[in-house]
Amino acid sequence: MAYKNQYAILTKGLTKQYGQALAVNGLDLSIEPGRFYGLLGPNGAGKSTTIHMLTTMTSASSGEAWISGREVKRYPVQTRAAVGLVFQDSALDRMMTVDENLQFAAALYNLNKQQAEQRISELLSVFGLEKKRHQKLLALSGGQRRAVDIARGVLHKPQVLFLDEPTIGLDLPNRRAIWRFIEQLRKDEGMTVFLTTHYLEEAEACDHVDFIQKGQLQKGGAPKKLIKNLAAYMLEIDCADTEIVSQQMRPQFGEPLWEDQHLTYRIQDKETDFYQLQKTLGNAINAMQWRKPNLNDVYLWTVCPPDYGVVT
Repeated sequence: MAYKNQYAILTKGLTKQYGQALAVNGLDLSIEPGRFYGLLGPNGAGKSTTIHMLTTMTSASSGEAWISGREVKRYPVQTRAAVGLVFQDSALDRMMTVDENLQFAAALYNLNKQQAEQRISELLSVFGLEKKRHQKLLALSGGQRRAVDIARGVLHKPQVLFLDEPTIGLDLPNRRAIWRFIEQLRKDEGMTVFLTTHYLEEAEACDHVDFIQKGQLQKGGAPKKLIKNLAAYMLEIDCADTEIVSQQMRPQFGEPLWEDQHLTYRIQDKETDFYQLQKTLGNAINAMQWRKPNLNDVYLWTVCPPDYGVVT
């Protein structure tokens, strides 16, 4: 159908089952070209399995998926040509040079010598790695090796780039540098980006995020809108006796998220007098602070809501 060509990624009831365990259950996605999409969830929620199904690394148990209008199951070769992959575990050989790694990948993508040379030079310029081209990966920093991983994933100018924990293990400056490079690639080449990450501040840059828990998709939205709708403020309380404090707070503020002796409340009323509240609670609390919400709060209240139990 023509409407399938309107989406970079489209799935209908996509499911993966291992024995009696449902890794992904009836996933419905519709992601337009050029969008920056995030799929968020805890370890084992089904994020990587979803990517594996969309990139032909594993077959779905049931359901359908299309990448840029191509049915993944029917056209696996064309699907692989249309996608780029960057996983948390590097696909590079540390004993080879940057150029050797990228030339090898270019051959796998069937780029001719001229195409490979032009594209490699172009990407090394974007990442500021021209002078590292003939150095072994072993001699590069973690951030530089990650940049080469991303360059490898976009050598063939994919229509959709899948990033599975792309900055894991990197320090903050390197993480920021990697995202500057990815944003430049998105701007210059218009590729769709599908991201999974545990660094939720990075996911705030997405156009849209969804949440997945135990293989089940929980619809999200634009990060800024989700944050705005969550609460005006987040109130955090440290106390020795959480039962007493939660009982005092419950009539006005409802149930909190629990984490050991730490309680977190959503505050909807912008006029809440926190100083008076602090006086009222008195010696029952050890410390109290209030702040603006962020996407991490949205994630916790979606994946581990108050009726879920203690946050772990």
